[in-house]
Amino acid sequence: MPWDTRRPGGPEGPGAARSRAQKQCRKSSFAFYQAVRDLLPVWLLEDMRASEAFHWDERGRATAYSPSEALLYALVHDHQAYAHYLLATFPRRALAPPSAGFRCCSAPGPHVALAVRYNRVAVLRGILRAVRDFPADERTRLLDRRGCSRVEGGGTALHAACELARPECLFLLLGHGASPGLCDAGGLTPLELMLRQLGRDTGPGSGPGAGASAAAATGEPHQRRLLLLDLLVLYTPVAANGPARRELLSDRPRWQRLLGEDKFQWLAGLAPPSLFARAMQVLVTAISPRRFPEALDELPLPPFLQPLDLTGKG
Repeated sequence: MPWDTRRPGGPEGPGAARSRAQKQCRKSSFAFYQAVRDLLPVWLLEDMRASEAFHWDERGRATAYSPSEALLYALVHDHQAYAHYLLATFPRRALAPPSAGFRCCSAPGPHVALAVRYNRVAVLRGILRAVRDFPADERTRLLDRRGCSRVEGGGTALHAACELARPECLFLLLGHGASPGLCDAGGLTPLELMLRQLGRDTGPGSGPGAGASAAAATGEPHQRRLLLLDLLVLYTPVAANGPARRELLSDRPRWQRLLGEDKFQWLAGLAPPSLFARAMQVLVTAISPRRFPEALDELPLPPFLQPLDLTGKG
């Protein structure tokens, strides 16, 4: 490397040499970040990463960027070509935990959750394609990674998709085997979190005659949450229980209007899912993750699934 903190500092001493090296390292680090942000060609980014782009790691050393850290930058700036190159060339190293300066806790790599948070559908598809050949336990750890309790509320990527209303991300994760039954730090599954958000949308007084609050509940964010709920229902064979069930039963007329009678009855545990819902559950859960979402083209999808753009091109 053109500078090295291990060399003696000459007349200025080792402390001054180290300070100068740190400044050079910060310049190198920002140059690489800027290059990814500007969507420069993949070959140039890899040349920088492998030979001249360094950052200061947690042990106070100048360290080259790993494929994992480069993928985080590609995710943030939606550099799809670079992300797909890293995933195809270094699938395990690209999804390994980055150094401590790039994460808030010791959990497995944050790439899946970050793809959801930034709504990078195309890169998320690339990640999910890359993990298809991983052993089942390794794939499960990545898909069901729990986020930091301080930053992400201890939730999984499914919780993040519900919180941020990302139906495409949610559907891709569910289709590749993410577990919908896990709880966040507050004890809520993604389904229960979605019901709580829908309840906040409408409020206890919404419905006919509720005026502005009822009108607000029909807006696009609310409709996206209803779509998220429909997707969760496809992959959640168990009805709501505990606080969510009590909430549904505490204001039956409102929830019946909001969800429709069949869905309300099933979610409240008063009746099994309708034949149509059960048939769709069987259809989508029968698709192997290796063929998801491509196999969806072969199914007679209901209207609520057809507008989803799972390519990331929309």
